[in-house]
Amino acid sequence: MKKNQIVELEITDLSYEAMGVAHYEGLTIFVNNALPGEVVKAKILKVKKKFAFAKIEEIIKESPDRINVKLNQWVQTGLASLAHIKYDKQLEFKRNQVVNLLKKAHLDDVKVDETLASPEEKGYRNKAQVPVREVNGQLEIGFFRRHSHDLVPLTNFFTTDPEIDRVLVATRDILRKYNVPAYDEIHNKGEVRYLDVRRSKSTGEIMVILVCLHKDFEQLPKVAEEISQIEGVTSVILNHNPKKTNVILGKNDYVVRGNDHITDQIGDVKFRISPKSFFQINSLQTPRLYDLAIKKADLKPSDVVIDAYSGIGTIGLSVAKHVKAVRGMETIKDAVRDANKNAKLNGIDNAQYVTGKAEEVMPRWASEGLKTDVIFVDPPRKGLTPEFIDAAVVTKPKKIVYISCNPATQVRDMQLLMEKGYKFNEVSPVDMFPQTPHVESVAVLTK
Repeated sequence: MKKNQIVELEITDLSYEAMGVAHYEGLTIFVNNALPGEVVKAKILKVKKKFAFAKIEEIIKESPDRINVKLNQWVQTGLASLAHIKYDKQLEFKRNQVVNLLKKAHLDDVKVDETLASPEEKGYRNKAQVPVREVNGQLEIGFFRRHSHDLVPLTNFFTTDPEIDRVLVATRDILRKYNVPAYDEIHNKGEVRYLDVRRSKSTGEIMVILVCLHKDFEQLPKVAEEISQIEGVTSVILNHNPKKTNVILGKNDYVVRGNDHITDQIGDVKFRISPKSFFQINSLQTPRLYDLAIKKADLKPSDVVIDAYSGIGTIGLSVAKHVKAVRGMETIKDAVRDANKNAKLNGIDNAQYVTGKAEEVMPRWASEGLKTDVIFVDPPRKGLTPEFIDAAVVTKPKKIVYISCNPATQVRDMQLLMEKGYKFNEVSPVDMFPQTPHVESVAVLTK
């Protein structure tokens, strides 16, 4: 098989990245934008030893589950790589991801609930981080084409709150007006690398973060002044990222106009959000995710709860009213500061947060004799570390509530916890990211 060859393929499955899977002369071929049951003519883009990548040239037989998306860039960039699939089928796809992972781990007897649908199927994201690059001599915002750093200019980001899209386009136009140079990642020059915009669903406050190569530039005062006049904007921040790196945010933030935070709400708990604070992306689905986790935890008023990987305290402060005490830890100082301020903001006096890695703080608390009833974990995609698992077990919690954004590492970690005397019999997938392959899942492990 060679690059640019045209082949006829029958699509038999979807990969975990939502690419169509076909087999041809011993090769597995991943076809962007193709669905199971379809027969397509495809052009080969890249050939490896055992697999190849291709794109559709023509659909010969179309799946009844296909939605014809007008703006195909959403699918091409991976920004919304399930946008061409009916929503009920997206929910099935996500549940099947969890089912298949459990099967591989020989945990076929674990019940997998139906995926909890999101109240909004598009326009749900309360945050957007979009690259800024020069395309055909003009500053553009958009998204990188899959597996590349080629920017596809966009003004409608589909999964993002339309109010954020409005602010992104207005900010782009202000940068153009003052001839602010877009970042050139090949030569590590230019100025604005990314626009990072957050909007509170509850208050309507909008934070605009300009991620820049330098911590100041000539046009900044006028640019910031005009951005601050965009309807809804209450905060303009410059994030300084001087490194040649794929990491979006640099270490230092500078408030250029307005406030250093916005305020949002989950259920009846208010949260102060700083530029680097983690806050769940889907504002309407988050309370339902937490309610599900709290219900499954079956909390008692006498319980001592640990909120690991706590961020700004979203989970811990949401459960505080149900329990005796909450203790949390997080590596980002600003987030810990926000968590403790959020406790005060909501009149919660039984929750406290410290700065540190979960795998270091937990052993210390364990050595100090801390005994816990319930541990809530919501780790990053890489999951829990063995050190954290060991320390968590020493504190002898009756339950561990595991909220995961990566079911693969969740299943791995739950197997380790099973070896240490815990069991679980049910996993609940939750759709926090409609139109994308990502799925959250909730499971409760019991001693």
